[in-house]
Amino acid sequence: MAKIKNIAVIVAGIDEEYQNSVIDGIISCAKEHDANIACFTAFGGVISSSKYDIGEYNIYSLVNYDEFDGVVLMTNTICDPGEKKKIISAVKKSCIPAIFLDCDDDPEFFNIKIDNTRAMRELIQHVITEHEAEVVNFISGPLSNPEAQARYEAFLHVMAENRLIADARRIYFGEFRAQDGEAAVLQFIKSGQKMPDAIICANDAMALAAIRTLEKHGYKIPEDVIVTGFDDTYNARHYSPALTTVSRPLREMGYQACDVLLRASDGEVLPKTISLEAEPVFTESCGCKAPFEEDMHSYKKNASEVIDGCRSDISLLNRITSQLAETETAEESMMVISKFIEKLECYQCAICLCSEWNSVYNNHGDDDFQVNGYTHTMSAPLIWTDGEQMSVEAFASSDMFPIPLEDGGHVSYFLPLHFRDRCLGYIVIVDSQFPVRSMVCHSLMMNISNSIENIRKLLHLNNVISELDKLYVIDPLCGIYNRNGFIREADAFYRRCESNGESLMIGFIDMDGLKIINDSYGHKEGDFALQRLAAVIKDCCSADQICARFGGDEFIVLGVGGTEETAQGFERLFRKRLEDINHIIHKPYELDASIGTYVSPVREGVTLFNMITAADELMYERKKKKKTSRYLRKA
Repeated sequence: MAKIKNIAVIVAGIDEEYQNSVIDGIISCAKEHDANIACFTAFGGVISSSKYDIGEYNIYSLVNYDEFDGVVLMTNTICDPGEKKKIISAVKKSCIPAIFLDCDDDPEFFNIKIDNTRAMRELIQHVITEHEAEVVNFISGPLSNPEAQARYEAFLHVMAENRLIADARRIYFGEFRAQDGEAAVLQFIKSGQKMPDAIICANDAMALAAIRTLEKHGYKIPEDVIVTGFDDTYNARHYSPALTTVSRPLREMGYQACDVLLRASDGEVLPKTISLEAEPVFTESCGCKAPFEEDMHSYKKNASEVIDGCRSDISLLNRITSQLAETETAEESMMVISKFIEKLECYQCAICLCSEWNSVYNNHGDDDFQVNGYTHTMSAPLIWTDGEQMSVEAFASSDMFPIPLEDGGHVSYFLPLHFRDRCLGYIVIVDSQFPVRSMVCHSLMMNISNSIENIRKLLHLNNVISELDKLYVIDPLCGIYNRNGFIREADAFYRRCESNGESLMIGFIDMDGLKIINDSYGHKEGDFALQRLAAVIKDCCSADQICARFGGDEFIVLGVGGTEETAQGFERLFRKRLEDINHIIHKPYELDASIGTYVSPVREGVTLFNMITAADELMYERKKKKKTSRYLRKA
């Protein structure tokens, strides 16, 4: 039986049509060869938060390249240059076949290129020559991206060839996101300069946003301003006006990328570079007539399906969000999520958490939390497979999957779970269109992450409350109840005896000679003596008895039930334990104490205070009978 091949895909922003089209081609080829695809994807650069981006990009550190036969590097979708370098470095160390798409960051790897420059030059030349545009603005992608750089350089060259000025004030550098198109147009309008004859955009998403913003401000397209894009996305083709753009064989690029890796992993020698052609599409947004009209029935059906799907996804997101908000434990959170997984229409979904995701109250601050990479051991509190649920207590993060896939033809999406830059874990969704189809996938990941973080904080808060409660009821020196703790617990004991008609035993203990120990050997030694006496008293108490430090050198014991014989037995045990501890510590002083034990039924008119007073008086009488409160050993 042939070995099942596994291909990794490193990509960002899989909710964009460019990524969708390429991944669709990769999947098509993989399924023909019964290979598995694992997409490690982030939504970095979306919400303008550097800490958030660190948490998103952390998913790339999860990739164990030893488990893969090849890797498709869509690093042109990742905005952070530092992340790109780390990814390329890790792939180089792995020595597995790797292929770049639309960029040549390293000559050692395979590369599939689409000639962006020729088509972009033709498009700009068309706008200048055919539509007589003289003032031309440009909305660029980030120049760290090779595609953006190629399109920008094409713009500069065509402008120079036509002796037109590429005014820096008329150029906007964005991140290939729709919001960049809006921001660019607003900047152009506020600049006070004459509005351009044309705005050339480096991709369709920015172009469509630019058109919407221009129209909001009263400009008609193309009568007042020509707008062009790049990519020929579905939305661009069906917008009104239809967008003049550049069509690229994205699905073919993805298919060939996967094919190259599968063949290279078998040892086949292949050319390092494959070139594909892009073609300009001249249509309504530049003033040309649409070259073709797609079937309106198909378009309306597709649009209706998109709207219905969006409504359904938003409803799903709202229901999950509202129910997650009510959870207080990780178990409750997983239970809520499990009820909705079926809606993702997947084969498997697993939530994988770092081993220290729920680390709470500590003295070291947030530096203790995972930021770079994942813990060596992960847990999977929820694994949903074809309707069946299970969990895995621990698995190695290097395995990536909590349960390995046993056959081929699967497509898995690895998405990060984090709060700001703090890594919580990740989600694996297998054989589902939801991550690439849904517009709320990113929002869902954020909501699940926030729910897990809220639970972590709740655990943290409960731990702090517990620590504060201990400070309130526990004596910090002796480690037993203080007066506050005793009163709280004693009240419950008293009510129990009152309800059941039981007796209550109270022992009052006063340490002898503490002042002499402090004066002769120092307060540190006095504290040591108090601690040892407290340990003796605690050791003498049974399950139905509690003890407390009532004051400076005063201690109290309270127990349910018993008789005078029980009280005498407690006192004998106390004396024996004192004798034992003196033998063990072997100090130049004798650890000693006076004790008075009082037993009485709880009856009407007898308060707990009355009983404590009686025990105190009994102890004091015995103390007076001693010749001295403390005997020092002779040296």
